[in-house]
Amino acid sequence: MGMLDKQVALVTGAGAGIGQAIAIALAENGADVACSDIDEPSAKRTAERCAQYGHRTVAIQADCGNVASINAMIERTVKALGRLDVIVNNAGITRYAYIMDLTEKDWDDIHRINAKGVFFCLQGAAKEMIRQGGGRIINIASIAGRGFVGTSNAAYAASKGAVISLTKTAAQQLGRHNINVNAICPGVTMTDLVNRIMAGRADQQGKALEELKAEAAKPIPIGRANTPDDIAAMAVFLASPGARNITGQAYNVDGGLVPS
Repeated sequence: MGMLDKQVALVTGAGAGIGQAIAIALAENGADVACSDIDEPSAKRTAERCAQYGHRTVAIQADCGNVASINAMIERTVKALGRLDVIVNNAGITRYAYIMDLTEKDWDDIHRINAKGVFFCLQGAAKEMIRQGGGRIINIASIAGRGFVGTSNAAYAASKGAVISLTKTAAQQLGRHNINVNAICPGVTMTDLVNRIMAGRADQQGKALEELKAEAAKPIPIGRANTPDDIAAMAVFLASPGARNITGQAYNVDGGLVPS
């Protein structure tokens, strides 16, 4: 028996990194999990790993910047798994860029997924949860949205600030429906995406990748960067009965790097 038994969860961007770790952790704790990703083979690989815990899973290809695709993703989740109790809005994109090098396309691409996508995933999930009598919405923001100096770029930071603000407003307006809305703000987290970004930054700065990783970890009071499992543990808690009276919060998981 797990703390999330009989719960159905949907995780966007579940094909790799933080999203994959969250999907697997939810399954490990008893949930049936819909694994969504724009890359269908990656979603299927994550779903296969979730299925090892003996619960129902489904892999869904979805573009979380497209409202029709988002609605189809939620509809397929409910059709395959019967309901929707938890959504983790994790899908996101970024690239490393100086503020003066960002283009209109960069802004539009980043906000299409990171802000617009999170809003319409939240709204679509809330429609199901209202019909069911409640649910949990967990948005993956970032300490970039709190002004972290080491952010990948200013457009990304703005998009994650929007997620934090959306979380607070949605919690106020959806509380009457027994829907909890919270955000997780990861700090430096060693995923494949972050490794690629850091490799590009290291190349630009003429440094070795390991040297740049050591520099990134040095200011963290606890002395180490996150792994995806650190974020997954917080997501499991926020989906659990123990968090039933927590809403409208944005929690840093960053080793103490940025004050809340």
